[in-house]
Amino acid sequence: MSGPPEPAGEADLADPAVPAVDDVVPAMADGAVPGVAPAATGPAEEARGEAEWRRLDPRTLLVTALVLAGVVLGAGLPTAVGMAGRMPLAESVAWVVAGATLLVLAGTGGEYVRWRRTRYRTGPERAELHTGLFLVKRRSLARDRIRSVDLTAHPLLRILGLVKVRIGTGEHSGGESTLELDPVTRAEGERLRTELLDRAPDGAGTHPEGVLAVLDRRWLRYAPLSFVAPVLGGAAAGGLLQISEWFGAQTQVIDWIRDRFEQTPLVWTVLILVAAAALAGIVGALGLWIEMWWNYRLEREPGGTLRVRRGLLTSRSVSIEERRLRGVELVEPLGVRLAGAARVDAVATGLTQDEDDEHADNKALLPAAPRATAHAVAARVLRETVSPTDPAPLIRHPRAARGRRLRWSLAGALLPVALLALLGLLVTDVLLPVAAACAVVLLPAAVLLALDAYRNLGHGLSGGYLVARSGTVRRSTVALQRTGVIGWTVRQSLFQRRAGLVTLTATTAAGEGAYHVHDAARSEALAFADAAVPGLLTPFLETVPERPVPGAKPSP
Repeated sequence: MSGPPEPAGEADLADPAVPAVDDVVPAMADGAVPGVAPAATGPAEEARGEAEWRRLDPRTLLVTALVLAGVVLGAGLPTAVGMAGRMPLAESVAWVVAGATLLVLAGTGGEYVRWRRTRYRTGPERAELHTGLFLVKRRSLARDRIRSVDLTAHPLLRILGLVKVRIGTGEHSGGESTLELDPVTRAEGERLRTELLDRAPDGAGTHPEGVLAVLDRRWLRYAPLSFVAPVLGGAAAGGLLQISEWFGAQTQVIDWIRDRFEQTPLVWTVLILVAAAALAGIVGALGLWIEMWWNYRLEREPGGTLRVRRGLLTSRSVSIEERRLRGVELVEPLGVRLAGAARVDAVATGLTQDEDDEHADNKALLPAAPRATAHAVAARVLRETVSPTDPAPLIRHPRAARGRRLRWSLAGALLPVALLALLGLLVTDVLLPVAAACAVVLLPAAVLLALDAYRNLGHGLSGGYLVARSGTVRRSTVALQRTGVIGWTVRQSLFQRRAGLVTLTATTAAGEGAYHVHDAARSEALAFADAAVPGLLTPFLETVPERPVPGAKPSP
């Protein structure tokens, strides 16, 4: 029997042939690195079974030059226009072109040095990456600790047939647990993904390998219902003003808008401008959804690996080993939920976010789709006949939980109303009607949201999963493997103690790390925790002795 696995990202220090993880050493004058094999392999190296050192694709120089050219073009145009007011236009353009050329050449030169000094290889025991000029970094990951190999390609890389590869152990320790190869050919990226995630198939489950879900274009109708649309609408209005300021035309834009609505009542003016921003937000949300989810495909590959492929301009490929999967989460933002749809996210260990790609969302398994489809995909992912996210009715929470939500929601709605009313009394009477209008709109909405939040509270057990649901603006239903729970936290505030409520938190190494059962009855929550993971909470439970009944005989 083999011993315990070695820590992720640590090199075998006892073996002098294996470099230490993220070791930084000075580069030698001839470019060689002490203890590092040369790029070319000889007969002796092949005889020892060591893998060949490889370089990144040289077309990275072309990619860098084109990206820098696009950046300097976007920044140079407003700069040249701004300088034209202080010098002749031809002279300002010449200065901008000279600076842009210098920047492109310097950036491409730096990329050439990085390309020349970067080597990687994947052996039977480790994946290694060496890079650097003055400070040489050696990074090594044990093969049995590698949990993800994700491929990403923005439009330029796709045109050239290249991809960026991120190899990770799933640990949240920054760059020390990740190797990034940017870029390599697509064929090389697929080879690395297949080789490093090669696992022996276990043959478990009733669902065979193959396609679990593909894109349905009708799902596009849910894109404007997310919270992205209003955010993009506000960003569009702000962007219009910013761009007009760059060209010194912001005053003209504001004057043009004022002239168009000079004879229009203020209320209608506000409504029209909000509608225009909302339309821009809807268009932006549709475009963002198409970019993120076009060509979507969810597959189960041999060896027990889930693979999500998606993206129109920037293609993304995310792999999740099923042995790292601890459950799924059904996410229903308010607008999407009212339309009868939901999104499915993975609750798995080792899912890290690419800091360079804010749209990566590596945990997403399914975009917003009809709720029945979401439940079906969740069941296929978990190899269950029925999804645990759609179990029998969950255990309802006490009415005291409803009171807490009503109080918090009304307090949040009354705060801006009270502030506007106070300013109206102290500063100007104009704010008093505004405060009254806010009260008419906010108070009923607060009550409705609080009641909906109470209806959405629930918890229960479904086979090998514990299920917890909560939220109103963003309702979440998580199905977590009971074997994946490593601890319980029972929290009770002063007000909860008076109402007989507790918040129960299941601690796990997957997903967000903690999932909550909010405002459950104290005895019911403790019994639920003890039943979900027998023995874990038992040592901390107190048995309340029965009170003797006067005149009753003691039991034998």
